[in-house]
Amino acid sequence: MKKHYKNGWVKTLFALLFVFGLGATFYIFSKESGLDFNLSKNITDKKQNTILSERELAQKDILDSLNILKLAYDVAILEKTSLSQQLEIEKRNVENLMEIIRASQDPSTEQIVLYRKQLSDLRLSLTSNVVEVKKLKSQNKNLLTEIENQNVVMYQQKAENDTLVSKQKKLESTLKDASKLTMNNFKAVALLEKKSGKELETDRAKNAQKLKVSFTINGNSIAKTGKRIFYVQVLDQKNNVLGENKLIEFGNDKALVYSFIVTVDFQGKPANVYGILNCDESHFPKGTYFVNFFDKQEIFGNTSITLE
Repeated sequence: MKKHYKNGWVKTLFALLFVFGLGATFYIFSKESGLDFNLSKNITDKKQNTILSERELAQKDILDSLNILKLAYDVAILEKTSLSQQLEIEKRNVENLMEIIRASQDPSTEQIVLYRKQLSDLRLSLTSNVVEVKKLKSQNKNLLTEIENQNVVMYQQKAENDTLVSKQKKLESTLKDASKLTMNNFKAVALLEKKSGKELETDRAKNAQKLKVSFTINGNSIAKTGKRIFYVQVLDQKNNVLGENKLIEFGNDKALVYSFIVTVDFQGKPANVYGILNCDESHFPKGTYFVNFFDKQEIFGNTSITLE
């Protein structure tokens, strides 16, 4: 009896220990399983965070590189070459890519790869454009140097031409002055004509029937030869033009009223020239008469005569 009771108690105790051990084992196993799951989850989250951080850094790095490209294009555009318009287009491409990347909050790995490819292409394009800009800048510099040299030559040639023109004008002026005729010995005398035809000088108004005016042309070997026409203007005391009293215009808004003309065939040698003004009445009235000599519209001499 005692033995049977003892065995029952032992079996009961053993059963309790078994149940307790099974529960503890299940609990421990459950805890370990949960721990492994949480650990695995944490590792996965950390890996995802690391990947996300790397993509964010890659995105920032690409944006920084693009910003440097943009600044490089600004510098290239300032060179003001024939590529400036193309450079502006390339710069806008850089800016557009920067806007696209900034708008991408969580870019994928594939997008990062694509952005890097586009960045590489833009870098290659910039390198090519910079080389071309340097080439054009060098050509422009050479061209400017050539233009400056040409300007110097043209300036020197212009200075020489101006000097030649000045000398030519001076020579022409000298020749013109030298070729002008010079006159002197301007005279006016009153004449009385005898029945015999002989003419006598007089200073008496009642005897004066005509006025004879004369002058001398000096010799000039370089003056134009041939027929020369001169105009004589005789004015009385009232400033009236005596004689033909004709008006002639010279086409430059200048005109002359003359009394008569005289002509001479000038051949470069000295020549005496004279002309006669006949009185319209029996004699000239008393007073002073003024005589002007003209070569076209230019007066070249004058004289006067007073009749008593």
